Amino acid sequence: MPGKNNRNRWVAVYLIVIILWSVVFAYLIPSFRNQQSQEVDYSAFVQMIEDDKIEEVEFLPDRILFEEKGEEDVEYRTGRVYDEELVPLLKEKNIKFNQEIPKETSPIVSFFVQFILPILVIFGLMSLLMRSAANRMGGNTLNFGKADAKIYDRSKEDAKSFKDVAGQDEAKESLREVVDFLHDPKKYQKIGAILPKGVLLVGPPGTGKTLLAQAVAGEADVPFFSISGSEFVEMFVGLGASKVRDLFKQALEKAPCIVFIDEIDAIGKRRDTSGMGGGNDEREQTLNQLLNEMDGFSGKEEVVILAATNRPEILDPALTRPGRFDRQIPVELPDVRGREEILKVHARKVIVDDKIDYHHVALMTAGTSGAQLANIVNEAALRAVRQGRDLVLEEDLIESVEVVIAGMKKKGMVISEEERELIAYHEVGHALVAAMQTHSAPVTKITIIPRTSGALGYTMQVDEEEKYLMSKEDIFNKITTLAGGRAAEEVIFNTKTTGASNDIEKMTEMAKALVTKYGMTDEFGMVNLGGQQARYLQSELSVN
Repeated sequence: MPGKNNRNRWVAVYLIVIILWSVVFAYLIPSFRNQQSQEVDYSAFVQMIEDDKIEEVEFLPDRILFEEKGEEDVEYRTGRVYDEELVPLLKEKNIKFNQEIPKETSPIVSFFVQFILPILVIFGLMSLLMRSAANRMGGNTLNFGKADAKIYDRSKEDAKSFKDVAGQDEAKESLREVVDFLHDPKKYQKIGAILPKGVLLVGPPGTGKTLLAQAVAGEADVPFFSISGSEFVEMFVGLGASKVRDLFKQALEKAPCIVFIDEIDAIGKRRDTSGMGGGNDEREQTLNQLLNEMDGFSGKEEVVILAATNRPEILDPALTRPGRFDRQIPVELPDVRGREEILKVHARKVIVDDKIDYHHVALMTAGTSGAQLANIVNEAALRAVRQGRDLVLEEDLIESVEVVIAGMKKKGMVISEEERELIAYHEVGHALVAAMQTHSAPVTKITIIPRTSGALGYTMQVDEEEKYLMSKEDIFNKITTLAGGRAAEEVIFNTKTTGASNDIEKMTEMAKALVTKYGMTDEFGMVNLGGQQARYLQSELSVN
């Protein structure tokens, strides 16, 4: 089909060029002829006749063309003047002359050629240029106000279901009720229950919010409209609101169905309340239209609005109040059991060794999201291919964990023996301090191989079990462990290097959080001094 569209486009181009050239030819050829002839006064023309200097004369409707004797390559012209003596004078001098007979043209054809055809040519060229620009931008500029929502075909082999979602049991349980309502709405309507108008999925990036929405559509076996919040925001004010209207119109026609708006914070951001005119009119109009459309639902249309965001704290309160997005479902980072299940789900797509201890790998990946775990499995498969094997081993997964956390090994990096010894003592300093503590996680690996993240080495600690709370003593232990590298440099080499910069950064963050966020100091007590933070856009590294 793309080839056919290209052929049609080129045929249209050729037709427009031919029509344009015809118009140019019809209008400009007479002017070209005028430019090639020399103009003389009528009186001079008559004098030349009397002096017997003219060879031939041609009468045109608006001018007279003539040639001088002995100069056939030069043509002269003069204006038409009502002169009864001209023809007798020509006969007297035996000068050849003729009258051009004007062609009879229909008034309709003349009007079409002079007025309609140029307009059509200009419109065709503008349309062609706009379509060409739209194709380069990946859209259709002539399709103003239409929602570009993607409709997923649930009959395809890659259709998602709850079996494809692991590590989010609570979120799946909350969404099963939506699926059940779409399957059997009468059961809920009988008791007077109303389907939630909107369900907001909130959580860090990569935790599977979009996958959950697709799984809901697959389980409910209904049409699934998917669109990003940024696709509503247009250059022209009012187009975003028009897209919202069109999206909800399509959804009502396909009901029961699910509409998924990813990254809804692009249009649902809190409106400006300062009165200083700093808001975005287009975005606010789009948000207002979305609120109006959701108010128009009674809960009986069997249309569910799913939305996802990792910045719920900036959403407009009018959007998150009951009656619009009635239910907020947290999609948090998975715990150790969830990470183990996610690893197994992604491991089904590759050939793996049956002896892999997924629980051990899950313990090493504390704080990772589902997307990162999927990347870890893929990196393990790539490593197995590089090693010349046809299946993934546990060592591949462990190495891929290090790749995701610290980057690839920089085997070609040349480090002097003196610096290599200093790095080794630095990392051993971390390990010794951790080993001397009673409640720190065991050290599982020490390496001084440089990584692409910039680390010249690192010490890995893996907890024997998942921990959800940290005491003041635990934070002090982590800070102390981080300080062990710099301490080893000072004790052994009596120097300080830049190798502890990342350790100092982490120590500072922990100490600051201990005082301003966790209220663990007697001087300030239980007071939050940190202010509002992006809850789901923070990340913590688990490598020292």
